[in-house]
Amino acid sequence: MRICMIGSGYVGLVTGACLAEMGNDVVCVDENADKISMLNRGEIPIYEPGLKEIVNRNASEGRLRFTTDLEEAVGKSLLCFICVGTPQDKDGSADLSAVLEVARRLGDIMDGYRIVVDKSTVPVGTGEMVRATIRKRLEERGLGHVEFDVVSNPEFLKEGNAVQDFMRPDRVVIGTDNVRTAEILKELYSPFVRTTNNPILVMDIRSAELTKYASNCFLAAKVTFMNELAILCDRLGANIDLVREGMGTDERIGPRFLLAGPGFGGSCFPKDVQALIATARSNNHTLEICEATWRANQRQKRYVADKVISCFAGEDLSKVTAAVWGLTFKPKTDDVRESPAIDIINYLLEHGITVKAYDPQGMPNARALFGDRITYAQDAYTALAQADCLIIITEWNQFKSPDIQRMKSLMKRPIVVDARNILQPNEMRAEGFAYHGIGRL
Repeated sequence: MRICMIGSGYVGLVTGACLAEMGNDVVCVDENADKISMLNRGEIPIYEPGLKEIVNRNASEGRLRFTTDLEEAVGKSLLCFICVGTPQDKDGSADLSAVLEVARRLGDIMDGYRIVVDKSTVPVGTGEMVRATIRKRLEERGLGHVEFDVVSNPEFLKEGNAVQDFMRPDRVVIGTDNVRTAEILKELYSPFVRTTNNPILVMDIRSAELTKYASNCFLAAKVTFMNELAILCDRLGANIDLVREGMGTDERIGPRFLLAGPGFGGSCFPKDVQALIATARSNNHTLEICEATWRANQRQKRYVADKVISCFAGEDLSKVTAAVWGLTFKPKTDDVRESPAIDIINYLLEHGITVKAYDPQGMPNARALFGDRITYAQDAYTALAQADCLIIITEWNQFKSPDIQRMKSLMKRPIVVDARNILQPNEMRAEGFAYHGIGRL
């Protein structure tokens, strides 16, 4: 099939590359000329394992192209995917200005049948707004007779595992009221589920739009519940790791998303929780669980920072240096958006603590936020030199089995606040460390 991806960010680039991998003719469009130039040189503007290889392979074989020319791309495509950003607006709702601008431009360009696919995460009712915007433009051009369909096709990609998630999806959601359009989208996605027999779910557009938000908000609530339990474990002297095992073996609950930590972050969970809360409020409804999830997540980041500060009770915090391992919101990405590390570090800085940080991929993006307010170490061990404590915020694999004796020799004081519970408490304490996990004995 001939496809254009409008927006070559995280979702658009992964989606376009993976669709090209299955033999489709894909052109990725972006108004950012510098980004398109990078992609045409074989450079990837984001860090995502496996993405560079799949992009460069399909570009070299002619199935994947990059351009700033939207008119040309739409003119040659049957399927037009909208993959632009929907950032959080001031009231917490999703800002749809970029999505609707694409819809207006499509209405100015289209001269024949197209399928417009909303891939961006958008609130319920967006499909109808996109359809109305395109229709209005077509009528203004005297082309009111031109047919087109609008589809909701939400993405379920995890940063750090996006290529695998797309190539072997656990489900594909297609929101449309047109049987013909549904069959075209099912044909497009059938190669991705052929070996797994995972479902392609066809539903109405509004239900598809809500499914994306409902999924992310449920997972955010699950993470937050475990974080709240971890605080209770600290109060009671229980062990959150054992509680997690006891819960996770219940098939109704399952073991995933039960790891306690410093709170959720990233480009999806925070924004989507806020957007769903705003959607409910605008429809005279309160999502009590989502609102509590948001409040508890904000508290969790402060809880970790307070754990650090409590290690130096009565001391002059301006003389304390904290080493931080991990700046991204999760491993295998360079994304620091809404990362717990950002709030935790800012809180420490407000209290006068000096921060030295290291992250395998996230330091350039973190530098754009912090500037010279923190020090950026060249590796994990360099960050520890003369540090009064270590805070582990992101669970990169290289942090899971460190050289403990080397750590101790470098640090001024052997104090560790392990916000991801990735080190072994008994082993750390046997080496003379004051070890503090989240909800662990």
